[in-house]
Amino acid sequence: MKTLENKISRKKAPENSARMVETIYGCKWSLTVYQLLKEGVNRPGKMVKSVEGLSTKVLNECLRKNTDFGILERISFNEVPPRVEYQVTEFGQKFIRILDELELLQDEINQLN
Repeated sequence: MKTLENKISRKKAPENSARMVETIYGCKWSLTVYQLLKEGVNRPGKMVKSVEGLSTKVLNECLRKNTDFGILERISFNEVPPRVEYQVTEFGQKFIRILDELELLQDEINQLN
């Protein structure tokens, strides 16, 4: 006689994290922003000047998405003129490691084809 205790519930996809990965990969510039931050470029104006084709409007949207997800932190300095910098959060470091692993997985898939 089977009991309910032996049943395994259906495993669901990690809804929020999957949506976050999809959104970040859907944002053409997020990976470039992570690379800039890794290289020490953390001010939006410098980011725009460092990457050909990146506009201030698009960068601000990208930074907002990443900040809303908790991947990046916006730091405002009370100075004249105002200064804003971005840094990767502790959560963001974990998230970026996952993206790096996905990139390695894609490299393996490419080698098989």
